[in-house]
Amino acid sequence: MKKFYLALLFLPFLAWSQSKSIVLSKQTLQDKIKGGWAGQTIGVTFGGPMEFRYNGTMIDAYQPVPWYDGYLKKTMLENAGLYDDLYMDLTFVEVFEREGLDAPIASHAKAYAEAGYALWHANQAGRYNILHGIGAPASGHWKNNPHADCIDYQIECDFAGLMSPGMPNVASKISNKIGHIMNYGDGYYGGVFLGACYTLAFVSKDIPHIIQEALKTIPKQSAYYQCISDVVRWHKQYPNDWTKTWLEVQKKWAQDIGCPDGVFAPFNIDATVNSAYVVIGLLYGQGDFTKTMEITTRCGQDADCNPSSAGGILGTMLGYDKIPSYWKQGLKEAEGIDFKYTSTSLSDVYSIGLKHALQNIERNGGKIVGDNVHIPVEAPEAVAFEKSFDGVYPIQKIGVGKTLKDEYQFEFTGKGFVLRGETAKWASTSNHNFDMEVYVDGKLMEKAQLPTAFTTRRHELTWNYDLAPGKHQVRLKLLNPVEGQEVRMMDVIVYDAPGKKSTDAQFYRLGNLKSTSK
Repeated sequence: MKKFYLALLFLPFLAWSQSKSIVLSKQTLQDKIKGGWAGQTIGVTFGGPMEFRYNGTMIDAYQPVPWYDGYLKKTMLENAGLYDDLYMDLTFVEVFEREGLDAPIASHAKAYAEAGYALWHANQAGRYNILHGIGAPASGHWKNNPHADCIDYQIECDFAGLMSPGMPNVASKISNKIGHIMNYGDGYYGGVFLGACYTLAFVSKDIPHIIQEALKTIPKQSAYYQCISDVVRWHKQYPNDWTKTWLEVQKKWAQDIGCPDGVFAPFNIDATVNSAYVVIGLLYGQGDFTKTMEITTRCGQDADCNPSSAGGILGTMLGYDKIPSYWKQGLKEAEGIDFKYTSTSLSDVYSIGLKHALQNIERNGGKIVGDNVHIPVEAPEAVAFEKSFDGVYPIQKIGVGKTLKDEYQFEFTGKGFVLRGETAKWASTSNHNFDMEVYVDGKLMEKAQLPTAFTTRRHELTWNYDLAPGKHQVRLKLLNPVEGQEVRMMDVIVYDAPGKKSTDAQFYRLGNLKSTSK
């Protein structure tokens, strides 16, 4: 008898999962699309003051996070740069609106590379590559982009999910093109997974089910899949205490080996860990908008982007009308404001988003009959497996702290290196480009162009992950120094095969770097 009742309990779920389509009214579809865009905006605004202020630690429960009537509009007008989650999305939405849903990847890459906003990490590295002739997908590959596993496409994937209701594989196809402009491997998977969560939030109100189904879009052998699977398992083990799951994530998954700013540092902008925080917020929030915002934000690290993702997914599931009024206070006054660097407001993207979703549904086998939209619900399929930083692992960080005036050289033992540094001051619009020759073991490795304008700068000065294991000498030669501009060298991160460790001799060389610069 018990088995009989269990079967009855699961019949509705089985019927949904085996159906080929679901019918939503246009009004419901519009409400969910509005909820997705509004939820993102609410989340990033709420978490904004906490962004990267708590790295490797939770935000204490007694730490207040502001929210009040008028805060949304005030923030959008006075801190427009906070909304990279939105204006990056809208860059791609605007390309689709201008050129149609078949807009070529080159159009998307050009639009984002030439946009006026400042970028960091994988986005900036991808932008530099595009502007210097390295097109997608090579622009996002880890050997060309040391930030390949960073969070960037994860915070920009929302549009792909919101224009693909019930169709995770359709969203994955969009992400496969656009996500590889700036990311690869686990960084790309962050956008695929959260994009799939959006698509499934249109057709299910079961958050654990949405998470489990969306995870099917990710290859099981990837670290990203394993991390999110762990979060699901720990949630079952500790269903009433999100901090225990947070601690498990910190112990097992918080070691970033890629992002040069996060290696040997508590800072972590890796997509895997920050996606884990989004999932923690969604699972422990249990569909409650307030709990979801609070938990996701208090996980720390990228504490504005993560609640933006969680808020967008939950807003899609609930719909705009069911987002609590507390969180929508002041939203109406903000909906007509164009996001900086775009010609699109929330009000605009509500209608544009519905238009693109209807087009995408029809071209993928759905149909529109009067006010009813027949959505072809897809069974999620895994995208191709790819792994960043395969075969290399950071073993050492060598402090430099010098300005390159003419030549500089250093030695290390390993199979790769990244030289962190800066050539552009904040908001600089200088048109000078430094030319720097990089010699490895006496051979010219590259002639790097280093812009001094902030929006077009090279995120790292130079790097190479493909050297033969062993001792190497790197020599830098600055060809065109100019008064008022400088090449600042911060440190060198040394890579070797996994399992290798630094020796005392390597650390000794910290004080014996040969240099003709001061």
